[in-house]
Amino acid sequence: MTYQRFEDLPVWQEAARLYEFADDLLENAPPRMRHSFRDQFERAVLSISNNVAEGFERGTTNELLQFIYIARGSAGEVRSMLCLLLRRSWASHLKSEISNLKSLAESCSRQLRAWADSLQNSEIKGQRHLNDHSRAGEEQKRKAIAVQKKLLAILPVNHPLRKKEAESEI
Repeated sequence: MTYQRFEDLPVWQEAARLYEFADDLLENAPPRMRHSFRDQFERAVLSISNNVAEGFERGTTNELLQFIYIARGSAGEVRSMLCLLLRRSWASHLKSEISNLKSLAESCSRQLRAWADSLQNSEIKGQRHLNDHSRAGEEQKRKAIAVQKKLLAILPVNHPLRKKEAESEI
């Protein structure tokens, strides 16, 4: 599936949820939570969705990858801060909220890693590199694959080409 807007990306939506829950935690944070900790935590949480958005809008795969890794680093920073918070006795009543936040941050990290892996193995250079010639080439490839599938479908089931195609799908 091709996404047209960063707001539609599942990882951005998950990062937005993480921000909402983190904001709720900070709203009800105990007075012992230092302002500097709160500020850094909020910045790290916001960095995840913001870097996904910025990378998506950049227009090249290499730039997108850079921002995905920055976002992933921020997700790790959020998890680290939550782990440190759990070590504080005065935060023990927040254990359930912190656990939920950690799960969301881990989910963001996993999604970002999978996205980065798929992009690293892709020949796509990014939206900025698309022109009429490259678009026409991609369209021609899609049409050729569709014709090939139609031709294979009309071959007898025991035809060697049909068997070869079935083996290559495994």
